Amino acid sequence: MSNSATAARRSAIYLLDQILGEGRLLSECLAAGALDRLPPEDRARAQRLALETLRGLERADRLLDNHLNRTPALTVHNALRLGAVELCNGEAAHGVVNSMVEIIGRSRKHGRLKGLMNAVLRKVAAEGPEAWPKMRVPRLPEWLRDPLVTAWGPEAVAGMEQAQFAGAPLDLTVKPGCDAPAGEALSTGSVRLDNAGQVSALPGYATGDWWVQDAAAALPVQILAPKAGETVLDICAAPGGKTLQLAVAGAKVTALDISEARIERVRENLARTGLSAQVVAGDALDHEGQYDAILLDAPCSATGTIRRHPDLPFAKDGSAFGDLIDLQSRMLAHAWTLLKPGGRLVYCTCSLLPDEGEVQIEEALPQYSDMSVDRTALNIPGIEKDWITEEGGLRLRPDYWLDRGGMDGFYIACLNKSA
Repeated sequence: MSNSATAARRSAIYLLDQILGEGRLLSECLAAGALDRLPPEDRARAQRLALETLRGLERADRLLDNHLNRTPALTVHNALRLGAVELCNGEAAHGVVNSMVEIIGRSRKHGRLKGLMNAVLRKVAAEGPEAWPKMRVPRLPEWLRDPLVTAWGPEAVAGMEQAQFAGAPLDLTVKPGCDAPAGEALSTGSVRLDNAGQVSALPGYATGDWWVQDAAAALPVQILAPKAGETVLDICAAPGGKTLQLAVAGAKVTALDISEARIERVRENLARTGLSAQVVAGDALDHEGQYDAILLDAPCSATGTIRRHPDLPFAKDGSAFGDLIDLQSRMLAHAWTLLKPGGRLVYCTCSLLPDEGEVQIEEALPQYSDMSVDRTALNIPGIEKDWITEEGGLRLRPDYWLDRGGMDGFYIACLNKSA
């Protein structure tokens, strides 16, 4: 049994405890150094195991319930869940079972349950691999599923769940004149890679020929259509994919983000790609200036990113989203004051909830006599007509392009300011 594999599994269980027990996002755990002591390969394995377990949580629980008289303590339950997912996805039973028994056996609090661990996982190893593919696609937690069904219908939500369960391929935005690693050229201009492996090892990464950016996330800048020499404000810029798009178009970009730590990632990405922008750490509600164009990627629930972040539906419960919706409205109002007459502003959120997208624009339009929606801005390659909403925005969902790996959920609207 590999000590390395056991260390990765132990760390994955810790991540699951934090996400399912403490309501922390994976990104928060990583930023706090949860995996810093592991070598790079084991860090990657721990993350992968945790995410795969979250994607298959419903199936794992159904299998385990057949062999448990009562729900065990969270850490033990998560070890069983992780083991079940590994076993049902083809990992050798000997290695998985022994590793999990060792992890629980060494626990002062739960060591007495190593026999339970051994017995249950051996039963799962015997029956799980055959039962697993016959089970339904895991459903989203009810707090998120119910409003999504109300908004988009059960068939669409089933497609979103299928996309989340499958996970997301890797999408790249490529600098003009540069080559990307071999992949599928998407109709919107992104390049999609399946099973890409370590990103930093791909050809063109070190030389800054491209950056990672979901195909849906690349569309707001295409819709804004920045021109060389224009002054453009990128609000909530981190980690910087949209800033890079603006800079490569020749715009004079100000990249603004409230987090100093996150804005450092923008600096790093600009340096790697050889692009330039003015980078500012600050509160968008306090920012001053006048700009030809503005990109407002407003803070949101991030529910559109569930393909890549299956931890989000389990770490959150929707209770904080009301404050986010209010913040979006205030940020749009302030951003409008920073836009020059005759300018344009793209409002977008990586959310599947209409209150964070369509409703924001519907409510804003009557408040501003100099605001109008520019439907013609959506006339770009790859946009399908049924993605365009009644008020003139663009609604993207994970169940679109489902046979090709889906896309992030986004809402995007281009707003023109009267001259």
